[in-house]
Amino acid sequence: MKMKILSFLFFLFAVNFTDANAAICKDGGEKEKILFVLTSHDKLGDTGRETGFYLSEAAHPWKVLKEDYRIDFVSPAGGAVPVDGFDLEDPVNKEFWENEQIQKQLANTMKPSEVNPEDYVAIHYVGGHGTMWDFPENETLAGIAARIYENQGVVSAVCHGPAGLVNIQLTDGTYLIEGKKVAGFSNAEEKAAGLMQVVPFLLEDKIKERGAVYSEGAKFTEHAVRDGRLVTGQNPQSATKMAEMVLEVLQREK
Repeated sequence: MKMKILSFLFFLFAVNFTDANAAICKDGGEKEKILFVLTSHDKLGDTGRETGFYLSEAAHPWKVLKEDYRIDFVSPAGGAVPVDGFDLEDPVNKEFWENEQIQKQLANTMKPSEVNPEDYVAIHYVGGHGTMWDFPENETLAGIAARIYENQGVVSAVCHGPAGLVNIQLTDGTYLIEGKKVAGFSNAEEKAAGLMQVVPFLLEDKIKERGAVYSEGAKFTEHAVRDGRLVTGQNPQSATKMAEMVLEVLQREK
C-alpha cells in the first residue's frame, strides 16, 4: 500500500493540465465543480490488512462526470490517500489511475478546512472500508455536505461511502437521510466479505437507525437509488449507475 501511495510522487512534476479533467467546458465556459471525498484510513481494524478508498468507486463516477464537471478531492487528513481494490485490468480504473492530473490530486487531497462549500454543486462520498473509521465523526465534512445540499446541490455516496452520510444534520437539526431512500453496503455483503466483526458498525443498521428507508438489492449486483437530490449506490457494481443518476439530477436542476 505504501508503494502505491509513494507512486503518486512519480507524477508530481509532469502534470498535463489539458487532460479530460481540465477546468474548461467544451463550449469554452468554466466547469462547475464536484467534490469527491476519499478516506484517509488505511488499517482494516485489527486484521493487519490494509484498506483505503475503493478505486472503482472513484474512477467510475469520475468517468461519468468528468466531461461536464471538474472533480476535486478532499480527505479527512488531507494529503496522499490509501487505495484499495487496485484492479488495473478494469479499463476505467486504469484510465483514472494513469491520469497525471488525478495522480497529483490524489497525492495532495485537500483538508476539509480548505474547502469552501459554496464552490461545489455536488459532493460524492467514495466508498472503501476505511470510510467506516474516519467518515462518520468528521463534523467539518458533514457541515460541508449539509451546506452543499441546502444550497440545492446533490449529495451522493456508494458502497461504504454512506458512512459519511449517517451523521449529517441540516440546519433544522434533522438528519439528512431521515425519511429518505438510501442504499449502502448491506449486512449480507459484509457477512460475505467476512468483516462483520471487524467494522466498527454495520452500515445497513446505522442507516436504518437514522430513520432512512434502507433500499437493498441482491448481493454484489448493481443497485442505486435516488431520493430528490440524494443519490446512493449499494456496492462497487453500482458506482456507474449512481453517477449517471447524479448527472441526471444535476442536468435537470440547471
